[in-house]
Amino acid sequence: MKLQIDPSRKAPRIRPIKAARHMRKLLADKEDTEQVFHIMECLNGGSGLRKLKEFASTEKGAARMANRRELPEILDDHDTLKKLPAGTVGRAYVDFMEREGLSAAGLVEESEKWWGDNKPVEDDFEYYSRRMRDTHDLLHVLTGYGRDQLGETSVLAFSHAHNGGFGNLFIAYIGARDLAKIAPKSARVMDSVREARRNGRASLPLMEEDIVELLAEPLDEARRRMNIARPEAYKSALRELQADGYIGQLSAA
Repeated sequence: MKLQIDPSRKAPRIRPIKAARHMRKLLADKEDTEQVFHIMECLNGGSGLRKLKEFASTEKGAARMANRRELPEILDDHDTLKKLPAGTVGRAYVDFMEREGLSAAGLVEESEKWWGDNKPVEDDFEYYSRRMRDTHDLLHVLTGYGRDQLGETSVLAFSHAHNGGFGNLFIAYIGARDLAKIAPKSARVMDSVREARRNGRASLPLMEEDIVELLAEPLDEARRRMNIARPEAYKSALRELQADGYIGQLSAA
Protein backbone atom coordinates (compact mmCIF):
# COMPACT_ATOMS: atom_id res chain seq x y z
CA MET A 1 0.00 0.00 0.00
CA LYS A 2 1.10 3.59 -0.59
CA LEU A 3 1.85 5.27 2.70
CA GLN A 4 0.92 8.85 3.49
CA ILE A 5 3.85 10.38 5.37
CA ASP A 6 3.87 14.07 6.14
CA PRO A 7 6.73 15.64 4.10
CA SER A 8 7.86 17.66 7.13
CA ARG A 9 8.42 14.52 9.17
CA LYS A 10 12.09 13.75 9.67
CA ALA A 11 13.74 10.95 11.57
CA PRO A 12 14.83 12.30 14.96
CA ARG A 13 18.54 12.62 15.66
CA ILE A 14 20.20 9.97 17.82
CA ARG A 15 20.91 11.65 21.15
CA PRO A 16 22.48 9.13 23.57
CA ILE A 17 23.39 11.65 26.29
CA LYS A 18 19.84 12.97 26.48
CA ALA A 19 18.55 9.37 26.47
CA ALA A 20 20.80 8.58 29.44
CA ARG A 21 19.36 11.55 31.38
CA HIS A 22 15.81 10.33 30.77
CA MET A 23 16.84 6.78 31.71
CA ARG A 24 18.11 8.03 35.08
CA LYS A 25 14.73 9.66 35.68
CA LEU A 26 12.95 6.43 34.75
CA LEU A 27 15.13 4.36 37.10
CA ALA A 28 14.40 6.85 39.90
CA ASP A 29 10.64 6.53 39.32
CA LYS A 30 9.60 3.34 37.51
CA GLU A 31 6.03 4.69 37.12
CA ASP A 32 7.19 7.76 35.16
CA THR A 33 6.12 6.31 31.81
CA GLU A 34 6.63 9.63 30.03
CA GLN A 35 10.39 9.00 30.18
CA VAL A 36 10.00 5.91 27.98
CA PHE A 37 8.68 8.05 25.11
CA HIS A 38 11.61 10.47 25.47
CA ILE A 39 14.13 7.61 25.40
CA MET A 40 12.54 6.12 22.30
CA GLU A 41 12.69 9.47 20.54
CA CYS A 42 16.36 9.89 21.44
CA LEU A 43 17.48 6.44 20.29
CA ASN A 44 15.15 5.05 17.64
CA GLY A 45 16.17 7.37 14.80
CA GLY A 46 14.68 6.24 11.48
CA SER A 47 13.86 2.70 12.61
CA GLY A 48 10.18 3.53 13.17
CA LEU A 49 9.65 4.59 9.56
CA ARG A 50 11.48 1.48 8.34
CA LYS A 51 9.32 -0.77 10.51
CA LEU A 52 6.16 0.98 9.32
CA LYS A 53 7.10 0.22 5.71
CA GLU A 54 7.73 -3.43 6.58
CA PHE A 55 4.42 -3.58 8.46
CA ALA A 56 2.42 -2.02 5.63
CA SER A 57 4.00 -4.38 3.09
CA THR A 58 2.35 -7.42 4.74
CA GLU A 59 -1.24 -8.42 4.02
CA LYS A 60 -2.31 -8.13 7.66
CA GLY A 61 -0.40 -4.92 8.25
CA ALA A 62 -1.93 -3.28 5.18
CA ALA A 63 -5.39 -4.33 6.40
CA ARG A 64 -4.75 -2.75 9.82
CA MET A 65 -3.54 0.48 8.19
CA ALA A 66 -6.55 0.59 5.87
CA ASN A 67 -8.98 -0.01 8.73
CA ARG A 68 -7.29 2.52 11.05
CA ARG A 69 -9.26 1.32 14.07
CA GLU A 70 -8.45 3.30 17.21
CA LEU A 71 -7.90 0.97 20.16
CA PRO A 72 -8.22 2.89 23.48
CA GLU A 73 -12.02 3.10 23.37
CA ILE A 74 -12.25 -0.65 22.63
CA LEU A 75 -9.72 -1.61 25.30
CA ASP A 76 -11.25 0.65 27.96
CA ASP A 77 -14.78 -0.70 27.41
CA HIS A 78 -14.45 -3.13 30.30
CA ASP A 79 -18.19 -3.71 30.58
CA THR A 80 -18.24 -5.18 27.07
CA LEU A 81 -15.03 -7.15 27.57
CA LYS A 82 -16.39 -8.69 30.79
CA LYS A 83 -19.20 -10.24 28.75
CA LEU A 84 -16.66 -12.36 26.88
CA PRO A 85 -16.28 -15.99 28.04
CA ALA A 86 -13.93 -16.75 30.91
CA GLY A 87 -10.42 -17.57 29.74
CA THR A 88 -10.46 -15.26 26.73
CA VAL A 89 -7.78 -12.68 26.01
CA GLY A 90 -10.29 -9.89 26.67
CA ARG A 91 -11.22 -11.17 30.11
CA ALA A 92 -7.56 -11.66 31.03
CA TYR A 93 -6.84 -8.14 29.80
CA VAL A 94 -9.59 -6.60 31.97
CA ASP A 95 -8.37 -8.54 35.01
CA PHE A 96 -4.81 -7.33 34.41
CA MET A 97 -5.75 -3.68 33.86
CA GLU A 98 -8.10 -3.47 36.84
CA ARG A 99 -5.66 -5.29 39.12
CA GLU A 100 -2.90 -2.87 38.13
CA GLY A 101 -5.12 0.22 38.14
CA LEU A 102 -4.38 0.97 34.49
CA SER A 103 -6.31 2.20 31.47
CA ALA A 104 -5.55 2.64 27.80
CA ALA A 105 -6.53 6.29 28.19
CA GLY A 106 -3.87 6.65 30.89
CA LEU A 107 -1.14 5.58 28.48
CA VAL A 108 -2.47 8.10 25.95
CA GLU A 109 -2.17 10.81 28.60
CA GLU A 110 1.44 9.85 29.32
CA SER A 111 2.33 10.08 25.63
CA GLU A 112 0.66 13.49 25.41
CA LYS A 113 2.91 14.75 28.23
CA TRP A 114 5.82 13.85 25.99
CA TRP A 115 4.27 15.80 23.10
CA GLY A 116 3.92 18.94 25.20
CA ASP A 117 2.77 21.74 22.93
CA ASN A 118 4.14 19.97 19.84
CA LYS A 119 1.21 17.76 18.90
CA PRO A 120 2.33 15.43 16.09
CA VAL A 121 1.09 15.73 12.55
CA GLU A 122 -1.54 13.14 11.60
CA ASP A 123 -0.25 10.71 8.98
CA ASP A 124 0.26 6.95 8.62
CA PHE A 125 3.33 6.96 10.83
CA GLU A 126 1.42 8.64 13.63
CA TYR A 127 -1.36 6.01 13.45
CA TYR A 128 1.24 3.23 13.46
CA SER A 129 2.90 4.76 16.53
CA ARG A 130 -0.42 4.98 18.34
CA ARG A 131 -1.17 1.35 17.59
CA MET A 132 2.21 0.33 19.00
CA ARG A 133 1.54 2.36 22.15
CA ASP A 134 -2.01 1.11 22.61
CA THR A 135 -1.12 -2.59 22.36
CA HIS A 136 1.62 -2.44 25.00
CA ASP A 137 -0.47 -3.60 27.96
CA LEU A 138 -2.15 -6.27 25.84
CA LEU A 139 1.33 -7.60 25.09
CA HIS A 140 1.89 -7.98 28.84
CA VAL A 141 -1.17 -10.23 29.01
CA LEU A 142 -0.20 -12.37 26.02
CA THR A 143 3.42 -12.84 27.06
CA GLY A 144 2.89 -13.28 30.79
CA TYR A 145 5.32 -10.53 31.78
CA GLY A 146 4.12 -8.50 34.76
CA ARG A 147 4.56 -4.82 35.55
CA ASP A 148 7.42 -5.32 37.97
CA GLN A 149 10.76 -3.92 36.81
CA LEU A 150 11.93 -7.20 35.28
CA GLY A 151 8.57 -7.73 33.57
CA GLU A 152 8.63 -4.30 31.96
CA THR A 153 12.19 -4.69 30.73
CA SER A 154 11.44 -8.19 29.42
CA VAL A 155 8.33 -7.15 27.50
CA LEU A 156 10.33 -4.42 25.77
CA ALA A 157 12.99 -6.95 24.79
CA PHE A 158 10.24 -9.23 23.48
CA SER A 159 8.66 -6.45 21.41
CA HIS A 160 11.98 -5.40 19.85
CA ALA A 161 11.80 -8.33 17.42
CA HIS A 162 8.67 -6.84 15.83
CA ASN A 163 8.81 -3.12 16.60
CA GLY A 164 12.55 -2.52 16.30
CA GLY A 165 14.15 0.58 17.75
CA PHE A 166 17.33 0.63 19.85
CA GLY A 167 15.35 2.44 22.57
CA ASN A 168 13.50 -0.78 23.44
CA LEU A 169 16.74 -2.70 23.98
CA PHE A 170 18.41 0.18 25.81
CA ILE A 171 15.62 0.37 28.39
CA ALA A 172 15.44 -3.43 28.63
CA TYR A 173 19.12 -4.03 29.31
CA ILE A 174 19.79 -0.97 31.48
CA GLY A 175 16.65 -1.64 33.51
CA ALA A 176 17.60 -5.28 34.00
CA ARG A 177 21.18 -4.40 34.94
CA ASP A 178 19.86 -1.91 37.50
CA LEU A 179 17.77 -4.66 39.07
CA ALA A 180 20.64 -7.16 38.90
CA LYS A 181 22.73 -4.90 41.15
CA ILE A 182 20.43 -5.60 44.11
CA ALA A 183 19.08 -9.02 43.13
CA PRO A 184 20.54 -12.31 44.33
CA LYS A 185 22.72 -13.99 41.73
CA SER A 186 20.35 -16.96 41.81
CA ALA A 187 17.66 -14.78 40.17
CA ARG A 188 19.64 -14.68 36.89
CA VAL A 189 17.90 -11.46 35.90
CA MET A 190 19.62 -11.04 32.54
CA ASP A 191 18.45 -14.50 31.45
CA SER A 192 14.88 -13.18 31.45
CA VAL A 193 15.73 -10.40 29.00
CA ARG A 194 17.66 -12.74 26.71
CA GLU A 195 14.81 -15.27 26.77
CA ALA A 196 12.32 -12.50 26.00
CA ARG A 197 14.28 -11.53 22.87
CA ARG A 198 14.32 -15.16 21.70
CA ASN A 199 10.62 -15.60 22.39
CA GLY A 200 9.83 -12.38 20.55
CA ARG A 201 11.74 -13.47 17.45
CA ALA A 202 9.86 -16.78 17.39
CA SER A 203 6.39 -15.25 17.74
CA LEU A 204 3.87 -13.61 15.42
CA PRO A 205 3.63 -9.81 15.78
CA LEU A 206 0.78 -8.46 17.87
CA MET A 207 0.67 -5.30 15.73
CA GLU A 208 -0.72 -7.28 12.79
CA GLU A 209 -3.58 -8.86 14.76
CA ASP A 210 -7.23 -7.87 14.48
CA ILE A 211 -7.51 -6.77 18.10
CA VAL A 212 -11.29 -7.20 18.39
CA GLU A 213 -11.04 -10.78 17.17
CA LEU A 214 -8.02 -11.44 19.37
CA LEU A 215 -9.82 -10.23 22.50
CA ALA A 216 -12.54 -12.85 21.93
CA GLU A 217 -10.03 -15.68 21.45
CA PRO A 218 -9.17 -18.06 24.32
CA LEU A 219 -5.87 -16.87 25.81
CA ASP A 220 -4.16 -20.27 25.66
CA GLU A 221 -5.17 -20.73 22.02
CA ALA A 222 -3.98 -17.23 21.11
CA ARG A 223 -0.60 -17.92 22.69
CA ARG A 224 -0.26 -21.20 20.80
CA ARG A 225 -1.36 -19.66 17.49
CA MET A 226 1.05 -16.73 17.87
CA ASN A 227 3.82 -19.04 19.11
CA ILE A 228 4.30 -17.09 22.34
CA ALA A 229 6.32 -19.30 24.65
CA ARG A 230 5.93 -19.35 28.43
CA PRO A 231 8.54 -17.00 30.01
CA GLU A 232 10.27 -19.64 32.12
CA ALA A 233 13.40 -17.61 32.94
CA TYR A 234 11.24 -14.66 34.02
CA LYS A 235 9.06 -16.82 36.27
CA SER A 236 12.15 -18.39 37.81
CA ALA A 237 13.72 -14.98 38.44
CA LEU A 238 10.51 -13.70 40.04
CA ARG A 239 10.44 -16.62 42.48
CA GLU A 240 14.03 -15.90 43.52
CA LEU A 241 13.34 -12.17 43.83
CA GLN A 242 10.26 -12.78 45.92
CA ALA A 243 12.12 -15.18 48.19
CA ASP A 244 14.79 -12.52 48.67
CA GLY A 245 12.22 -9.86 49.49
CA TYR A 246 12.61 -7.61 46.44
CA ILE A 247 9.18 -8.19 44.89
CA GLY A 248 6.10 -8.50 47.04
CA GLN A 249 3.77 -10.22 44.62
CA LEU A 250 4.30 -12.56 41.70
CA SER A 251 2.68 -11.73 38.39
CA ALA A 252 -0.61 -13.55 37.96
CA ALA A 253 -0.36 -13.46 34.16
